[in-house]
Amino acid sequence: MIDYLIDSHCHIQSIGLDDDPTGLLWSSKGSLSQPAVIKASLQKGVKIMIVVGCTLKDSSLAIQLANDYSCVLPAIGIHPHEAINFLSLDQFKQFEDLIDDSVIAIGECGLDYFYNYSDLSLQKKLLIWQLQLAKKYKLPLIFHVRQAFSDFWSIIKDFLPLKAVIHSFTDDKKNLFQAIDNDFMVGINGIATFMKSSQEIEMLKAIPLDHLILETDSPYLTPVPYRGTINIPKNVFYITEYLSNLRQENFDLIRHQTSFNAIKLFNLKGV
Repeated sequence: MIDYLIDSHCHIQSIGLDDDPTGLLWSSKGSLSQPAVIKASLQKGVKIMIVVGCTLKDSSLAIQLANDYSCVLPAIGIHPHEAINFLSLDQFKQFEDLIDDSVIAIGECGLDYFYNYSDLSLQKKLLIWQLQLAKKYKLPLIFHVRQAFSDFWSIIKDFLPLKAVIHSFTDDKKNLFQAIDNDFMVGINGIATFMKSSQEIEMLKAIPLDHLILETDSPYLTPVPYRGTINIPKNVFYITEYLSNLRQENFDLIRHQTSFNAIKLFNLKGV
């Protein structure tokens, strides 16, 4: 039985930066350092941390951090918010040039119609391009989908079958079961610990254990009982604890199965 946890989605590569929103959030909560955050997470039983890129620079930093720590693995992607800033052929080439043997996934990528920071047509083009890259390099995908599932399902149907996770899933059972039908993993984070409605709670209970992976999305979405503080990968422990109580499933079983699922999804070897 696997006796460690995997944080399948975090942004610790931006600790120490002061020129992007994620970096500013880290610095606003005190002087955290990458070594301290990684050490604390390892001590809490989080053996693997997958750092997820959202921009060209962010993706490059993810790879650099992974080069420094064997417990850190990089995914590279362009977030849908960034579609308006990612338009040139040179940018596409620079991004594709990042792909090497260390990269375990493409993402986070997808569609976000909640904020609409980028034109919908640009978001769709960017998603399709990253789907094509994932197919070309035989890499799984990390999807960000917010209030956009209708268009999302319409786009990805031409690329199935895919290995993928829908990160930070908070939607309804209809879209949950669509994800399961496509054999996607479902990423659950600290939001689960403060969901209130009966529909949300029932959705969490309905996720098949063999399709569940855990994440923090740190520095965002800190789980109960640490809301109000900066989120770090060690807090995946408390998400596991919460789900164990909610779903009436043994903690060790959830830890084993969600880690197994992440290893399978991202084709991790030697862990």
